[in-house]
Amino acid sequence: MLKIFKGNITSEYKERLTKAFPKKLHSDLNEVLKIIPFDNNKVKLFDGTIHQVDNLIHENELDVVLDNETLTIPYRLYFDELNPELEKTLTDKQKDILNCIYLRHHNGHLREERLNLLSDNLEKWTVPFLIQLIGEYIYELLPIIDKKVNENTLDFCAEFRDENSIYWQ
Repeated sequence: MLKIFKGNITSEYKERLTKAFPKKLHSDLNEVLKIIPFDNNKVKLFDGTIHQVDNLIHENELDVVLDNETLTIPYRLYFDELNPELEKTLTDKQKDILNCIYLRHHNGHLREERLNLLSDNLEKWTVPFLIQLIGEYIYELLPIIDKKVNENTLDFCAEFRDENSIYWQ
């Protein structure tokens, strides 16, 4: 029975993460979801201690609109870190998807690491993940975000602002 439960919860995790990305990315996202360790609910905290969590995706979510498509981004994730060998199998776009997922991680150091790993040629779908980081007021992330938001991405941010006025009130 436990195996059945784990299968159902893994499906729920995958479904929730699928809602965080535009439909046009779902094929690439499915490849990313194959390597995320959904089966481990023992999470390493920032100080190295291990804590068991009941749910690897926090219940709070953020709804945003991107190109008239509603995305539902989880507020916090508690997945364990990845096996680096598995990550090497991903394309650059898939790595950016993975990095955006981990930008919602509970560990701020891991969020910072993943932010640094994001491509410097970001696509529009990455903007909601970056904007959410700005709203978290983590000073150390701001210089990194400043490098990612540039002449190539500024128009994407303006379009996101126009579609999501609640962020700018």
